[in-house]
Amino acid sequence: QVQLVESGGGLVQAGDSLRLSCAASGRTFSNYALGWFRQAPGKEREFVAAISWGGRAIYYADSVKGRFTISRDNAKNTAYLQMSSLKPEDTAVYYCAADVRYSGYDRVDYHYWGQGTQVTVSS
Repeated sequence: QVQLVESGGGLVQAGDSLRLSCAASGRTFSNYALGWFRQAPGKEREFVAAISWGGRAIYYADSVKGRFTISRDNAKNTAYLQMSSLKPEDTAVYYCAADVRYSGYDRVDYHYWGQGTQVTVSS
């Protein structure tokens, strides 16, 4: 079992920055790929970013490329999503997810999920 807890969400204005954290506990964190997903009201959960177990492979959705940065610190069992130049359309509940995988990082079928953290961007 892997338990994931997101934090760092909040209400910001367009153009601001936020850093989300995903703290993991349970099994060896470094064995798992980490993904960030988001879900806006009335919409399906969508891929935002992912990082492989060792951090060498990183992927972003086109909508956040150049604005968001995913990272991980395996020594702290924590992953991060640095979000800059936020837009109102980034408003959503953000989830981190973990799974043992070496491909398909943008697929939503991760095994472990956090409870989510709300990000609201006002115009």
